[in-house]
Amino acid sequence: MAYAYLIPVFPFIAFLIIIFNGKRLKHQSAAIAIGGSLLAAAVSTVVILNTLKGATYSHTFEWIRIGTFSLNFGILIDPLTAMMLFVVTYVGSMIFIYSVGYMHEDPRFSRFFAYLSLFMASMLGLVLSSHYVQLFIFWELVGLCSYFLIGFWFEKPSAAKAGMKAFITTKIGDVGFLIGLFLLFTCAGTLQFKDFTPEFLAAKTQAGGGLFALAAILIFAGACGKSAQFPLHVWLPDAMEGPTPVSALIHAATMVAAGVYLVARSFVLFAQFPQALEVVAVIGTITAFMAAFIALTATDIKKVLAYSTISQLGYMMAALGLGGFSAGTFHLMTHAFFKALLFLGAGSVIHGTQTQDLREMGGLFPRMKITSLTFLVAALAISGVPPLSGFFSKDEILLTAYESGSRVIFLILLVTSFMTAFYMFRLFVLAFLGKPRKKIHAHESPAVMTVPLSVLALFSAVLGIPGSPYWNHWFQGFIHGGHAQEIHVNLFVVKCSVAAAFSGIALAVILYRFLPKVPEWLAKIFKPLYLVSYNKFWLDELYQLIFIGPFKKISQLLFRFDAVIVDGAVNQSAVQTVNLSALKNWFDQHIVDGTVNGVAWITQRMSRILRKLQTGLIQNYLLILLLGLLFTIVIGFYR
Repeated sequence: MAYAYLIPVFPFIAFLIIIFNGKRLKHQSAAIAIGGSLLAAAVSTVVILNTLKGATYSHTFEWIRIGTFSLNFGILIDPLTAMMLFVVTYVGSMIFIYSVGYMHEDPRFSRFFAYLSLFMASMLGLVLSSHYVQLFIFWELVGLCSYFLIGFWFEKPSAAKAGMKAFITTKIGDVGFLIGLFLLFTCAGTLQFKDFTPEFLAAKTQAGGGLFALAAILIFAGACGKSAQFPLHVWLPDAMEGPTPVSALIHAATMVAAGVYLVARSFVLFAQFPQALEVVAVIGTITAFMAAFIALTATDIKKVLAYSTISQLGYMMAALGLGGFSAGTFHLMTHAFFKALLFLGAGSVIHGTQTQDLREMGGLFPRMKITSLTFLVAALAISGVPPLSGFFSKDEILLTAYESGSRVIFLILLVTSFMTAFYMFRLFVLAFLGKPRKKIHAHESPAVMTVPLSVLALFSAVLGIPGSPYWNHWFQGFIHGGHAQEIHVNLFVVKCSVAAAFSGIALAVILYRFLPKVPEWLAKIFKPLYLVSYNKFWLDELYQLIFIGPFKKISQLLFRFDAVIVDGAVNQSAVQTVNLSALKNWFDQHIVDGTVNGVAWITQRMSRILRKLQTGLIQNYLLILLLGLLFTIVIGFYR
């Protein structure tokens, strides 16, 4: 399977073609981007089929050598890689196609598809990486692409701020990730994924198990940033300022999936240290509950889905932390499809109504039937209604929590499941049922948008079957490398899961469809709880008070500072005032601006010289070719 390196190459080539020819290509950029995505999906399909037959592949090559140290990068293909290739290329391709209709009037249409292609290439490179450092390089590229796309409409101050917030917040986690890699290399002497086996770790950790556990927790800090886990989750709701297809790609197939994938890829490391797994389980559980609680009162259709994503990612992390490798990865796969469908459905609603406020919607079902029906499938799937995909994957997470002995975590996740069903059908009722609360000229989206919705709805409905008892839990055996897994059905857990789903749906329909005044009454009765949810636990305000505000004050103070230097060596009372503002201005104008302007001047002069080489006359090119050949012969002769 050496050809697997082509998977990220195709979208990367599409990026290069579009970014250098965007003004000329215009709307043809979409065809190039979709072509790159579909080619990546085609090669991924071949890789997946070979992996289904039991084949794995690992190939490394020397990237850098420093003395005796060699840094080897390469490709690693195993069942986890195959599952992620399936998610990224299939979901990504649907989003690419959908984007043609959603972004067709945008003046930066070609740039948008260039960024999408680079985003997909980066995520695919991350998934195929065989080395932690290689993964980290693509990890940072994924973060860069998210910055480009979240702030794509940078003329809006809110979008520019959201892109910056996402970039900075995730970098906090990335610093922890990088320190964790340094520590892990110091302890293990390697960062190749294939080297981390239980036997290897058992031998290495006899002397320093605590440092290994710390390295694992620091690596998890990086996952907290990318996958928006508490306390680094605050960037993801604001990221809704980007175009809706970007939200779908980030929430389903790229950015946030990277953190869960990192923990899954490092599962052997985490599993060796129970304290590291406990951190993952606790943080995941807190995140799942907290985000679901906030989603109960959100009024922006995309932000409801954003908090839903944070909550579902918490579900996955909790499962991995409780030792449920197959449960966490199974939900990662199913969630990608129905969450992409939810976001694209929300995008179709926004495209048809020109509003994101649920309080202004209502009665869209008759006018947007395809969007409504496909959205309903996704809402049922994420709520855990059988036999849709979310039921089987969520049920396995609840089973993992129940059988781990952590009754508290099980109850919290069960309540979270109830809240998930409630807020999803609160959204569905407010948007699609009843009468319009505001005059909106809604219309169905074009086929280029509704066809991807229909395809994703099909996957959302049936993708849970391979991991269900009907297929003898085939997926669980596959993700564990073909080793059969003994998974039994716990009827108590199943009943609790189904009861949570249907009671949440029923309560939402009753309150928001038939008793619309009651929610306002409940909000007044339980005002403290309502305010906590509506104000998102005041975490943004808390961060502003503790971190952002003081740093801004310090920066402003240093920027405007006029220093008073006391010369204590000569005379304790002598005061020398130095106007550092003048010094700063001189430094800015002559050093900073001078350096930038100098680089621009050199580039301009060099381009004028090099421009003369491009004469368009073939005889000139032949002369240069001949001179180059003669120079090469002379150099070779003297050597």
